[in-house]
Amino acid sequence: MSNVYDNILGLIGNTPMVKLNAVTKDIPATVYAKLESYNPGHSTKDRIALHIIDNAEKKGLLKEDSVVVETTSGNTGFSIAMVCIIKGYKCILAVSDKTKPEKIAYLKALGAIVYICPANVPADDPRSYYEVAKRIASETPNSVYINQYFNELNIDAHYQTTGPEIWEQTEGKITHLMACTGTGGTLSGSAKYLKEKNPNIKIIGVDADGSILKSFHETGEIHKEDVHPYQIEGMGKNLIPSALLFDKVDEFVRVNDEMSAYRTREIALKEAIMGGYTTGAVTQGLIQYAQSHEFSKDDVVVLIYPDHGSRYITKVYSDKWMAEQGFVNNCVHNYDEVFKTEFIK
Repeated sequence: MSNVYDNILGLIGNTPMVKLNAVTKDIPATVYAKLESYNPGHSTKDRIALHIIDNAEKKGLLKEDSVVVETTSGNTGFSIAMVCIIKGYKCILAVSDKTKPEKIAYLKALGAIVYICPANVPADDPRSYYEVAKRIASETPNSVYINQYFNELNIDAHYQTTGPEIWEQTEGKITHLMACTGTGGTLSGSAKYLKEKNPNIKIIGVDADGSILKSFHETGEIHKEDVHPYQIEGMGKNLIPSALLFDKVDEFVRVNDEMSAYRTREIALKEAIMGGYTTGAVTQGLIQYAQSHEFSKDDVVVLIYPDHGSRYITKVYSDKWMAEQGFVNNCVHNYDEVFKTEFIK
């Protein structure tokens, strides 16, 4: 039988790529989006969850009554919870209070125990979701801490899967790879593989306005003055994750909440792709990058679209949320009329 699997985990990987036409019409290069929402957990994090848990099993770290603990902004949590269901483990997750209620409901629906932690505290604060996850793991018998930010298997998962897929899908013609950076594993693992195939491939990371990753890449120092609250989930950091291989990244682009939000909605409106907030962020990164870098018609650019927009319906796709951020009043591209809802009285 073809296209039949023993369980949901067999669907992880081999995600499709689709050419972008409308939102990149002013860029002469051919631009493809790799749609990681086609993973069964609807994000690229399925890859690392399965890879890290499989590896822990091979090392004998996981037993029948084991507990898997992790820090997550949402997507990694979904993926870990999904893998734990199939493999029979308990799942405990620490999330930031930026995480929307529907995401927390999703995690609970998959059987996870969820701890909600303040987002706007230093990474080493005992209340941060990093430290809370560490504490829970240390206090919970027979537990394994995934630790995606500092786990080399995060990189390896993408080195073994995402990078080779992109190379094969573009028939080795890729010239630029762009992805948002959070833990850094997706970009780093893919970049490591692609640079081995062709060291001339440009690797561009997309960072959030409010994060320290771009300035650290440029100076080798942490600039705490860069840190301020921002809304985009799953990208940017106030610490330096070892899963981000800065030596594999040629350049970083920093994007803000507002333009990333509008770009996310524009992609849905013009390409019919319902992507997450980082879908808009990485596309906005490309558009900004193109303003200072010349593309040719022979260039082949791949953007990694990490997850699905269904997790952001009450956030970036919500008119109410957009208005609360002040975005509908400030956008210079006059998208407000496009996204306006009219009520008949």
